[in-house]
Amino acid sequence: MLEFQGGSHPAFEELFARYRGPLYGFFRRRLNGDQRAEDLTQETFVAIIRASAQYEQRALFRTYLYSIAMNLLAAERRKQFRDSPPGESAPEPATGDAPDAVLWIRQALEKLDDAEREILMLREYEQLSYGEIAELLKLPVNTVRSRLFRSRMALKGYLEPTRKVRDAAAAGDAAEIVKLTQAEGEAI
Repeated sequence: MLEFQGGSHPAFEELFARYRGPLYGFFRRRLNGDQRAEDLTQETFVAIIRASAQYEQRALFRTYLYSIAMNLLAAERRKQFRDSPPGESAPEPATGDAPDAVLWIRQALEKLDDAEREILMLREYEQLSYGEIAELLKLPVNTVRSRLFRSRMALKGYLEPTRKVRDAAAAGDAAEIVKLTQAEGEAI
């Protein structure tokens, strides 16, 4: 980034090549539609170009990049909320031809609180370190660790009944499937 700030266009091309894919994935997992994810990826890099003169190396470039992405995502969600008719929830992220396991994980992630989901996704999908997450979310590192632990336990709890139903279905035990499904419905 410092080279780009000094006027090197190849340095920006390298940053773009390195971070375009992960940034697109960041938006794709959180939004409905590939096109909007691509647009926000481009907008993130445009914001970097515009703010290059003000950039100060206080943290890793990746942390800086994701902070811009988080701000753009928050603005997009506010826009979706504002533009959606009253009583209608925001559209869910596209699933495409995802295998069942991916769909189960997405459904379990949707059951998590927003804060739990975001911290888990930053760690597991974006592969940010505890320190980077702490800086991005403006939290102490130990708070990030404890919230991640609670998020993982909550996710495991949401996935556990699904696994039992799937195992019973594979074994062909219809009575067990009904019992597990009823127990899951009562828990919700």
